[in-house]
Amino acid sequence: MSQVSRFADTRHYDVIVSPIITEKATIASEQNKVVFRVRKDATKPQIKAAVERLFDVKVESVNTLVRKGKTKIFRGTRGTQSDVKKAVVTLAEGHRIDVTTGL
Repeated sequence: MSQVSRFADTRHYDVIVSPIITEKATIASEQNKVVFRVRKDATKPQIKAAVERLFDVKVESVNTLVRKGKTKIFRGTRGTQSDVKKAVVTLAEGHRIDVTTGL
């Protein structure tokens, strides 16, 4: 394995933080979509390349959204949640990702 391809693999692991497993994400998986939490500075082409390389699937499209952090009060202490960037990845027909197994 060459130096360049090994560094590319490490970059792909840095782009995708974790899968999101919620009721809404489970419903989206029926339409062949998978939801990931990604880095805030990740672009759509970077996310597409990372998913295709890490999970060995064909990606049709990537939609991203940023959920702004909320201010919460817990036991009288005010805190702020950090911003979260999510990516909704649509897979090509016949391709699947089982996010419960991990990498």
